[in-house]
Amino acid sequence: MTEEDLLQKDWYAVLDASPTDCLQVLKQKYQRLALLYHPDKQNPDTTVEQVQQCVQRFIEVDQAWKILGDEQTKRAYDLQRREEDKYDSYSRMLLKYFLAEGVVCGHHVFLGSARDPPDEIMQDLPAPILDDIPSNAVNMGQVTACDSEDQGSMKIAWRYQNLPKVQTALASSSRFGHYYDASKTMARELREAVKCSTFFLPHELPAESHAEPSPISEAYRLLLRSIQELIRQEGFDGTAPQKSRNILRIGLHSLGSPLWADDICCEEKPTQASSLTSFLYGLRALLRSSLCTCMVTVPSHLIQNRAIMDRVTRLCDTAIALESFRGSERETNPLYKDYHGLLHVKQTPHLNCLVCEAPDTKDLAFKLKRKQFSIERLHLPPDLSDTVSRSSKADVAESARLLSSACGGLATSNKHLDF
Repeated sequence: MTEEDLLQKDWYAVLDASPTDCLQVLKQKYQRLALLYHPDKQNPDTTVEQVQQCVQRFIEVDQAWKILGDEQTKRAYDLQRREEDKYDSYSRMLLKYFLAEGVVCGHHVFLGSARDPPDEIMQDLPAPILDDIPSNAVNMGQVTACDSEDQGSMKIAWRYQNLPKVQTALASSSRFGHYYDASKTMARELREAVKCSTFFLPHELPAESHAEPSPISEAYRLLLRSIQELIRQEGFDGTAPQKSRNILRIGLHSLGSPLWADDICCEEKPTQASSLTSFLYGLRALLRSSLCTCMVTVPSHLIQNRAIMDRVTRLCDTAIALESFRGSERETNPLYKDYHGLLHVKQTPHLNCLVCEAPDTKDLAFKLKRKQFSIERLHLPPDLSDTVSRSSKADVAESARLLSSACGGLATSNKHLDF
């Protein structure tokens, strides 16, 4: 593992810890996990595959302690996370969930990136949890068998015998999508079972560029052309018949960053102010006339010109913003101790209307556990006097006052979204 990989990996998640944990707490969690996954501590009847998984997990736990157990390396790691990873780790995680859902559903996947090779991103997709699907089928079979056996022995009132049977249970599951285990990576056989197309900007740029002046940069033009050719070749636009009807799922990572030769993150008055928006106009036109769906991540915290960011938001059907607590005062605020950031829904699609809806919901928070990314309603502590110290009570009370209008009336349910 290279030094860059060591810094990019979330070692706090490996130890099932939080960045706010002290060194003593980190040591306790390391010792517990090391004892749990140590190869010599496994049962004799453990399979070879399970032993190999324990060895790999033990190596990760040991590496995490080497980085977080030393004050100097921990300080350097925390600094790198605050500079490079203010929002990107969580948006990157959502992009992986988006792509993983496409793989599980059998969609054709397209991934475009300018920093990390797309193949490495695909290899790091979370593993799906598919145990609940066959179990539901088994349970339904058991219920049907019991019903058939009891039909002969049970008798109902004569007046109801000739009435048609009514289904009392819902036909479809109330669950939306699939669940994933973020601590494991998707199996190679599952990834290779679907078509995957990639676009890596360093490999696509020509050695010598002779591009004519255009409102869209060369990098975005090459990306848009690649997507357009794929849509036409695979028949997603309806011009060519498909062997089996399918959907193209497109994931574009960190558009607008300097790695895409875009300067909207570097200057308040960039020379290519309309490059990203022109690309999104063209992409939107392709999506409207084809069987495609797309997710784009944008480092909005680096874009200094708010007018550009507003135009980018309006060009999307759905726009959400992730506000991370890393490196901010909220990271140590007891009010947010159970969360890693806030999720702001900027706008959602509005059917039969040309204008998107901007919901006024400010009470959503997210947290990244070792195995799942969870979105919940932000609840205030029931009794601030019992949950915080005297020194921080004033800060928490002020935060509670600012948030009470947003989450006091809406946070009425314990239901949350897990991925």
